[in-house]
Amino acid sequence: MEQTIASQVKWAVEELIHLAKMRAGQILVVGCSTSEVRGSTIGTSGSQEIAQAIIRPLLEATYHNQIYLAVQCCEHLNRALVVERALLQTYPFLEEVAVRPIAAAGGALAAQAIEHYADPTVIETIQAHAALDIGETLIGMHLKAVAVPVRLSIRQIGNARLTAARTRPKLIGGHRACYD
Repeated sequence: MEQTIASQVKWAVEELIHLAKMRAGQILVVGCSTSEVRGSTIGTSGSQEIAQAIIRPLLEATYHNQIYLAVQCCEHLNRALVVERALLQTYPFLEEVAVRPIAAAGGALAAQAIEHYADPTVIETIQAHAALDIGETLIGMHLKAVAVPVRLSIRQIGNARLTAARTRPKLIGGHRACYD
């Protein structure tokens, strides 16, 4: 099962990066319920094995494309995000918070991010450029103001519904304005 999940995640993240036209230095936020991936109700049966299968292709794709990965914690940590500390130098307005996600408070994927990142830290909020939501974990609060749905060719990771989004700049200026 983990091999299939890893393949599905690899396909989804690479497709989103391509379709969203993500550039180096941009941020991809991922929310995930490993319970939903395994076919259970969100928050009832998290899995470190499934989280490991998910984090590896996420890290590979974001590293390869020089994109920052932000992993959303569960509601027990107010949906804080695990990020690499280097993100704080690129986006200095982000504020570090003092917490360490574990599987029971933060979620399995956030706990795996803490273990797999070179220099992890946790921040309270972010405005990401694109997002993957695995299992309807409500990642929209961490996107820039104008989110646009992205229809991926894959609609599920394991048993969890998959939702993807990108963002675009606000269109301002009214009827006389010109847009690219």
